[in-house]
Amino acid sequence: MLSSQIILLLLIGYIIFTIDHKKGNFPVPMVLVLIGIGLSFIPYFDSIEVTGSMIFHIFLPGLLFTSAYQFPPAGFRKNAGIIMFLATVGIMLTVGLLGAAIYALSGLFISLSFIESLLIAAILTPTDPASVVSIIKKASGNEKIAEVVEGESMINDGTSIVIYTTLASMMTGGHSFNAASFFGEFLLVSLGGIALGVAFGWLTSKVIHFTHNRTYQVMLSIIVAYGGFNLTEFIGASGVLATVFAGIVLSFEYGRTIKEKHFRDALDGFWEIVEPSILSLLFLLIGIQSADSLLFGAWGFAFVIFALSLIIRFIIITGSTQIFPNWRQNISWRESLIISWSGLKGSMSVFLILSLYSQNSGGADMIISLSFAAVLISLVVQSLGVKPLSEKLIKQ
Repeated sequence: MLSSQIILLLLIGYIIFTIDHKKGNFPVPMVLVLIGIGLSFIPYFDSIEVTGSMIFHIFLPGLLFTSAYQFPPAGFRKNAGIIMFLATVGIMLTVGLLGAAIYALSGLFISLSFIESLLIAAILTPTDPASVVSIIKKASGNEKIAEVVEGESMINDGTSIVIYTTLASMMTGGHSFNAASFFGEFLLVSLGGIALGVAFGWLTSKVIHFTHNRTYQVMLSIIVAYGGFNLTEFIGASGVLATVFAGIVLSFEYGRTIKEKHFRDALDGFWEIVEPSILSLLFLLIGIQSADSLLFGAWGFAFVIFALSLIIRFIIITGSTQIFPNWRQNISWRESLIISWSGLKGSMSVFLILSLYSQNSGGADMIISLSFAAVLISLVVQSLGVKPLSEKLIKQ
């Protein structure tokens, strides 16, 4: 990708974010993706190629770290149970039920095997609320919903990768599913990532005391976000969870043991510029990359898959909140519906799609097209629906 292309994309992104800042409740991800699709028809952008590695190693660490260190510790403590449940057990149930539903209905449209159906479900289960969280806060004034949506999104990415990796190896390598092997790998990768993330965050909170220079402190945060991510991936654990928990621990330690009063301001000053820059490039590139894959004849089935993903997510969230008395008292069916609707598909889903693309030579074209189409539908429909739905169901 040329430097001039990056500058132009950033300029477009900053314009869209400026409109969002002035207007409020503006569906930034949807607009950027649609602009990206339009840019794909301009010859100047033909040379742009988006890879899964680019999204995973360049975009994700910065976004995850920013969300994690800015996530309020009190909000995590208060909603830790439902967040962890939805990001682990909830996502596994979603993959199983959604995959079964896709397989059952696929005969009406195209022919998909059960493992291919599960793979599509695994690609579409990670959530990426992006700017939707701020829309929820403004439209409903409900901090709890925003905290559950954002907290789940940060953690479920790690679960998604383990599930996807297992299913992809089964489809491409002909390996059979082994429950013991799957859960063993899941626990190893997840717990290893969490443990390393906690260690990175704690060490960072201690090292901060050795310098009072805010520039060096920001540099240290970059090392934690990207260095911790890549080191953990190299070891074989979840870099996603390591970065998330490093940020969360740093947020916990701030105000408790970190006495550098300017530290939070220094972090915000840097990462609040980095975040919209990454989001601008990411969603524009998603639009550019997805354009070719959207030219296929099963759009009707893509809409069905999108509808199924919403319905099953709502059933799982509502069912789980009704089973446990404490959650039942704190989360109503209206709030469950908003949480379900706010689970947009985004960067992690696209990373998984591009990973599948790089592993196959045309054998998974339909899966890739259906997944890209469902992601696009999610970004458009759910982005537009968050504000009116929040106002109608919560503000009464």
